Amino acid sequence: MARRYDTNDATDRTTGLREAASAVRRGELVVLPTDTVYGIGADAFSPEACGDLLDAKGRGRNMPTPVLIGSPNTLHGLVTDFSEMAWELVDAFWPGALTLVAKQQPSLQWDLGDTRGTVAIRMPLHPVAIELLTEFGPMAVSSANLTGHSAPETCDAAQDMLGDSVSVYLDGGPTPGIVPSSIVDVTGRVPVLLRAGALDADELRKVVPDLEVAN
Repeated sequence: MARRYDTNDATDRTTGLREAASAVRRGELVVLPTDTVYGIGADAFSPEACGDLLDAKGRGRNMPTPVLIGSPNTLHGLVTDFSEMAWELVDAFWPGALTLVAKQQPSLQWDLGDTRGTVAIRMPLHPVAIELLTEFGPMAVSSANLTGHSAPETCDAAQDMLGDSVSVYLDGGPTPGIVPSSIVDVTGRVPVLLRAGALDADELRKVVPDLEVAN
């Protein structure tokens, strides 16, 4: 039976964050609010939990799960060949709606899907998400919807779709909006905008003028 906590209530928030972190440690799934939409999260380092996440969404391995982190410092243990321009993007737009596709550390023992040695990583601008990520560590997080359905802006919408496949729901009220994060590939010599979302190319080029846009 899924448990749900109102994170706008101080007592519920404390209990909910503790229970969510414990659930993730046990390899279970949780739903959390972010600065875009609600996300479904799992321990990024548990292949079984990440597989359960994809199964809960009805999603294939060809669409690997991004990773959310609670601090830019966490990047040092997760990525390699991270360019100066990539760090400039982090400094300018994190926490926020910018996902960076980077080369993962070869030594990492995780299975997020068919990533081809890369990881899509972001630090969200939402206090509940940050608190959970700080408490637990890096989490594999995807939008909390069934594949083919709209990404949820409310906890109700997420729970209606995912039900008891999730152990803990953290209800933070409506999220700010359904505009997705922008995705920038920083694995090459120059950053490449793969998807324009909350940030467009003009905004990103104020920080990295050499940014290219994928066809």
